[in-house]
Amino acid sequence: MDERKTAFRSELIAAAQGKIPVDLLVKNGTLVNVLSASMMPGTHIAVHKGYVVGFGRYEASSVVDVKGSFVAPGFFDGHCHLESSMVSPSEFARAVIPRGVTAVVTDPHEIANVCGKAGIRFMLDAGEDLPLDIYVMLPSCVPSSTFETSGAVLLAGDLREFMEHKRVLGLGELMNVPGTLSADPLIMEKLALAVGRLVDGHAPGLSGKELSAYIIAGPSSDHECVTMEEAGEKLEKGMTVMLREGTYAKNLESLLPLVTPLNYRQFVLVTDDIDPLDIREQGHIDHLVRKVISLGVDPLIAFSMATLNAARHFHLPSHGAIAPGYQADMVVIDDLWHARKVFKKGVLVAEDGLPLFSAPPLDLSPVRRTVSALPFDEALFRVPARSLRIHCIGIVPHEIVTEDLVIDAKVNDGHIVADPGNDIAKIAVIERHHATGGMAVGFIKGLGLRKGACASTIAHDSHNIIVAGMNDHDMKRAVDTVIGYEGGIAIVEGGLVKAALPLPLGGLMSDGSFADVAEKKAALNRAAVECGMEKNQPFMILSFMALPVIPALRITDKGLVDEKALRYQGLFDEVPVP
Repeated sequence: MDERKTAFRSELIAAAQGKIPVDLLVKNGTLVNVLSASMMPGTHIAVHKGYVVGFGRYEASSVVDVKGSFVAPGFFDGHCHLESSMVSPSEFARAVIPRGVTAVVTDPHEIANVCGKAGIRFMLDAGEDLPLDIYVMLPSCVPSSTFETSGAVLLAGDLREFMEHKRVLGLGELMNVPGTLSADPLIMEKLALAVGRLVDGHAPGLSGKELSAYIIAGPSSDHECVTMEEAGEKLEKGMTVMLREGTYAKNLESLLPLVTPLNYRQFVLVTDDIDPLDIREQGHIDHLVRKVISLGVDPLIAFSMATLNAARHFHLPSHGAIAPGYQADMVVIDDLWHARKVFKKGVLVAEDGLPLFSAPPLDLSPVRRTVSALPFDEALFRVPARSLRIHCIGIVPHEIVTEDLVIDAKVNDGHIVADPGNDIAKIAVIERHHATGGMAVGFIKGLGLRKGACASTIAHDSHNIIVAGMNDHDMKRAVDTVIGYEGGIAIVEGGLVKAALPLPLGGLMSDGSFADVAEKKAALNRAAVECGMEKNQPFMILSFMALPVIPALRITDKGLVDEKALRYQGLFDEVPVP
């Protein structure tokens, strides 16, 4: 092995000196040099055996003249969940590589919450032999809390077997902040497993001494900052601040003023959760780069936050730049900052928005047939009116935090019902992993739903069935539909399925093409809007309402959860019905 490595390095050394022809010469480019923070017009980039070996004139087997176009390092998403694209990793690659993305770091806790170790193994296997480097941070919180029923429980011993995998970089977002601060033994075992490796943070709103303690525990980054003050404190205390622009959670613009020419190396652009329609219509990390530039940030800083900063944070020295010794991951960009050509290790893998590769076949069976819910009657959705005042989940626009609202309930025939006039829908979560029959019903304000119902098996993080609606009959029909699909999303109105997207891989991903999923997702959005729901990705909004580690009020299969008080919250405000 050592002899092969030595021979390989010797060949690169010879190629760099021009003693042998290189494989590829990309000539006449304006190099976006994120190392020297400079634009270098007229640069010739020599590539051999997948690596950049030098600049200038070289004899080459293949020459590509980019005629003055910008040549930047391939984009690097520092934090995402591939499952949110609703397609398999290979279809995700075919969607984002033409956008210039050549590396991502994913935390597969969505599929792990459903399938456990088999889900992690599937995602690692699915990332092999693709022209996209898919690095993995092992899920640290499966389940994310004890307030929900997940498909699996992963302890440190379950993660140990994956830690030496060549694409595993460390431990994923540490969502259990209370457990971390109290040095919970199960959390500490996982942190011990990750000694010498990276740990991603997930601590919205944490500050002061508690933040210091959290950082000492291990996390070195956070993608959950909401305010400038919060991000500023985390920056001051040494964290890498991840600027997030996903489908629903959008913190990039509000935090961007914190970035300066002196501190920009501490910021990384990430998508976190982005759905197929947004990828198709806007882009991926390329969209974030364009947005940052449009907001007045120097393009060199924007490109650094999308490339080199992520590579350096994750200790990947061959990624993130175009220079001798770096992987030849390059994107040729027009003057509007759109990708024209994408090279992965010196091989052209996408051009003019189209992928130029096919994915190897993959066994999907480990993540199929994951929906196991007991049959139920729609009467289980009924809520007898024990009080006139109820706790209601309040949506905060463009944030995944919520409010705990106490509202006057609408009562009909002795039961609390949805109130479309006040934008209040009924919401329920139904356990779907172990057929326990677990179920909770509550109310939510801000979805915009006026009629019908929407059900989905995407419900962060345990991914039970979540459903919101204006009447019990449509809610049951929507739930029955996604169960019949072995996972998916459905919109029902008047007892009729208006639009649906089957997601049979863990109830999270389709086994079809990206193009087909994006089209079905567009149809779902149209049906949701016709029912009155928020135009800006209503399903992503709904999916986060079951996440009990984010403030303030959530709903799981076990009941309403007050995240701040770390307790279950009764539905009623205990004002007796007269």
